[in-house]
Amino acid sequence: MPPEGLKRKLTAILSADVAGYSLLMRDDEEATVRTLTDYRTAMGNLIQQYEGRVVDSPGDNLLAEFSSVVDAVNCAVEIQRELGKRNTDLPENRRMEFRIGVNLGDVVTEGERIYGDGVNIAARMEGLAEGGGICLSGAAHDAI
Repeated sequence: MPPEGLKRKLTAILSADVAGYSLLMRDDEEATVRTLTDYRTAMGNLIQQYEGRVVDSPGDNLLAEFSSVVDAVNCAVEIQRELGKRNTDLPENRRMEFRIGVNLGDVVTEGERIYGDGVNIAARMEGLAEGGGICLSGAAHDAI
């Protein structure tokens, strides 16, 4: 039995971060923060449209969960489409490309937070994605 306050559930996890974030910050912190804030707002709106919720967004990372892996993947595709359009308005050296990983896995919940291998695998998938790309875990791929 899990400790009091902790619960387990199966969920679809989307993890995203900015490729080359440190370089963007080094070159122009203020512009990077403005773009990141704008892009996060757009991502949050899309996540909500696809019935997901933003769990956390530290630094350049964004973590979201969905009850449907299909919704998570469709949202990831739409995020990359929308941010790609927005990037065309920026100089090439200021473009912000997110890498997105999607996993379907078991997580431990505590209040609004989620933890565990399900989250860790989504983060590893994100690290394998190219800027502007999406990488799915085997579990996410098999489910859709």
